[in-house]
Amino acid sequence: MKGHEGKPIGEKGSTKGFLEELYLDVFNRGRFGALTFPGRDPKAEEIIAEYRKLIKDYSPARLEEEGTIPDELMDGLKKLGLFGLNVPAGLGGVGLSLTGYLSVLESMARTDMALALTPTAHLSIGIKGIILFGTEEQKRKYLTKAASGEMIFAYALTEPKVGSDARHITTSVTLSEDGRHYILNGQKTYITNGGFAGGLTAFAQMDPERPGFMGAFIVETAWNGVQIGNEIPKMGIKASSTTPITFTDVRVPAENLLGKPGDGFRIAMTVLNYGRLGLGAASKGAMDQSLDDMFQRASSRVQFGVPIRDFELVQEMMVRAAAHSLAAEAMTAATAGLLEADPTGPMAIESSHVKLYGTTRAWDTLYDALQTAGGSGYLSSSPYEKRMRDFRVTTVFEGTSEIHSIYPALFLLRNLGKRIRGMGRLRQAIYLLRGAYGSPGLSPAYSEPGMKRAAGLAGRLARGVRKMVHLGLMKYGRDVVGHEFFLRRVSRLSLALYGLLASLALIDARKKDGEDISTDLNRLRYLTEEAARTLRDDLRIRNNGLESAGRRVFTDLVSARETGHREPNEGGGSR
Repeated sequence: MKGHEGKPIGEKGSTKGFLEELYLDVFNRGRFGALTFPGRDPKAEEIIAEYRKLIKDYSPARLEEEGTIPDELMDGLKKLGLFGLNVPAGLGGVGLSLTGYLSVLESMARTDMALALTPTAHLSIGIKGIILFGTEEQKRKYLTKAASGEMIFAYALTEPKVGSDARHITTSVTLSEDGRHYILNGQKTYITNGGFAGGLTAFAQMDPERPGFMGAFIVETAWNGVQIGNEIPKMGIKASSTTPITFTDVRVPAENLLGKPGDGFRIAMTVLNYGRLGLGAASKGAMDQSLDDMFQRASSRVQFGVPIRDFELVQEMMVRAAAHSLAAEAMTAATAGLLEADPTGPMAIESSHVKLYGTTRAWDTLYDALQTAGGSGYLSSSPYEKRMRDFRVTTVFEGTSEIHSIYPALFLLRNLGKRIRGMGRLRQAIYLLRGAYGSPGLSPAYSEPGMKRAAGLAGRLARGVRKMVHLGLMKYGRDVVGHEFFLRRVSRLSLALYGLLASLALIDARKKDGEDISTDLNRLRYLTEEAARTLRDDLRIRNNGLESAGRRVFTDLVSARETGHREPNEGGGSR
């Protein structure tokens, strides 16, 4: 069976992602040098301009109050081509590149996250499995309808009792006796677009004895046995649809399996790479809009006889937003470039970093924007509280922030563990020690002093991650999974490194294009100082004092509740 560009599903263009190769082998200078950052996409800019005209009469407050997208607006989105941005032109889509698509998403997120979510959930994850892994017949049958908006898609992976642990979903399929259908049973929940989706990319276990041996299926919601539940009340993104979906003996044609039996988990994880990229782009849009608002408010609001932008603590909030926006943009663009070169490649670490960095920094920026506005920022007539409610879910989407704070380290350790499997203990120890103190060879050369310093620090961070991973596996062995503080420290070091490397690549590309990079260099200096602090604080195998103290506090909490001991002042005030 053929996937993207006729490539067999089981094959990959690269056996290792860029960062995995850096930490476990050597710096791939050619791969880093090949990172490209395309300039403006005229087609994408045209769509952005038309989108802004379309939504002019549909304020975010109005859409939230109605709790849905009006039919006339939905029709306008379809006519504009919003549901076919990443679908090839030959199948009725717009045919934007990945970077072009992300630029549209970034712009949409600046205006209304709730409205942006409907087409992007359809594009980033709903139909992405068909684009990447579908047969030509599957693409012709479904992508043309998807591109026109005739059949909007959703991504059905999460279940009532299963979130980030996707290998252990309980939805299952069995093959019919004649081999012509898969019989699908189970329940999904929190499905974006569920209320009006005509198609789903749904995931199910194919062998009860082999958790994770999954299938990815194209399911039409009109089929018998597919039941769409009621809309789920939410804190934010109220104009979007979120429902549970139940499958009861649904007969899915065998030809609607994506890939081959057992490919489902890899397909799910590959698709999520693109969903995380979308969150990175949306985060950049949210940060930039918030920075604009902060600057305007801080310039016009006068306290103690001067604009509050003259105060260092207010300046600090805007500085953070500006610097973090650069890093989020750079990491998103760099990862998009890697995926455009290898669409089904193993970019799990890179996309995880994009998602974690973008969503957490954007959340901080949204908080700071409301804070800068003062008391008026707390009013529902101001845009800040709705933006915060809408954006809050991004720290849960596509894996929680907590999962992504340890996942890159777990990914590296798992793959390193595979390398030493079967070795005797002495050979394992020698291999890990050599790896810990070997050099990854990270040395991109720059003449500009600020870029040279950032590159030097990136090299130290790379050596630090390499050392931590190898020595951590030697110290903790298989038990390393339970040492989440250690895993988080490894991931923080890697996140800081990727932010620097991606920013360097972006700034260098702009310099070669003749752009003025002076403001970028100032932001890079800020990011370099942040990364230096991360290196100082997190380059350690053992827990620090705060982490160790926290363990003791948690032990007290468990003991108090298991013995029925009441916390101080519980249940009443002073006596």
